[in-house]
Amino acid sequence: MYRLLRNFLFLFDAEKVHYFSMNALKFFCKISVVKNFIQKKFIPNETALERKYFGLIFSNPVGLAAGFDKNAKYLKELSLLGFGFVEVGTVTPLPQDGNLKPRLFRLPKDKAIINRMGFNNDGAKVIAERLKKFQIKKNKSKINSINKLIIGGNIGKNKNTPNEDAWKDYEICFNLLYDVVDYFVVNVSSPNTPGLRDLQQKDSLQKILLHLQNLNQTKKVQRPLLLKISPDLLPNELDDIIDLAIEINLDGLIATNTTISRDNLISQKNKIDEAGGLSGKPLSDKSTSITNYIFEKTNGKIPIISSGGIFTAEDAKEKFASGAALVQVWTGFIYEGPSIVKNICKSFT
Repeated sequence: MYRLLRNFLFLFDAEKVHYFSMNALKFFCKISVVKNFIQKKFIPNETALERKYFGLIFSNPVGLAAGFDKNAKYLKELSLLGFGFVEVGTVTPLPQDGNLKPRLFRLPKDKAIINRMGFNNDGAKVIAERLKKFQIKKNKSKINSINKLIIGGNIGKNKNTPNEDAWKDYEICFNLLYDVVDYFVVNVSSPNTPGLRDLQQKDSLQKILLHLQNLNQTKKVQRPLLLKISPDLLPNELDDIIDLAIEINLDGLIATNTTISRDNLISQKNKIDEAGGLSGKPLSDKSTSITNYIFEKTNGKIPIISSGGIFTAEDAKEKFASGAALVQVWTGFIYEGPSIVKNICKSFT
């Protein structure tokens, strides 16, 4: 059924379809009969699926990566689809429109997507207020999937902020979102903001992460702090990041963001040549390899959220076998549909 719907939706602009689909889901979830049907069909309820990392209890190990619900508008609906955790953002201090449209492209032959969104979001203040309202509803909700949903805050810098001042943007986002998210992810690895990935160099990264760790220590309750890394890092750059993560007691790493590589794609050349980050099946092997490398180099001491090319239960099992603590989907959700979480979780019960 979903394949037929997907084939129809794929006839239209990818970004417009994204918002149309999520707004339609939001509308139908207001109807009790439909909401109950979705809840029963898609939520995996087995307690054996629970995982505990970073001092948090995840109802299941399958999350939704940042970039899907940038502005925290669809958290209730996503929880009803069974996600154990959802990352909002990437959030920047000031609202920004992102890059010019079109900026989201499907590559069905490769089961991939290219995006060059550019951190389009409503800004930290607006998103924090939206999350505050959701948290109030969450605490009152009688639906387990909603009140158990773990929310991550993926934070970045505004496009016009010079790299030398980037730490200030991360501080602003951290302070504004601190009360309304369960953990933070520092995003310095998106290829769609000019110069952003330069912040992955050890000195620049150390300045940002140490500052956030120091801020964290001033709070009564410390939020877990994770770093999302690029799949395009050179071996010595990856080693530097791992060493830094250990040195400053980072809570975890996310492997990986999208890639600028276009190796071994079979889609039409005009699609492949679109600028932006590539996600989906072509990223799978690289993501798995980096996950395993981090796991072995750290002896499993740093929890890893593995992301990249996860479409099926077998894909997820491969990530866990490589050392992942949790997994995130994004492109797989687009191609496989709303049953992806339950289908993955079935293999663990």
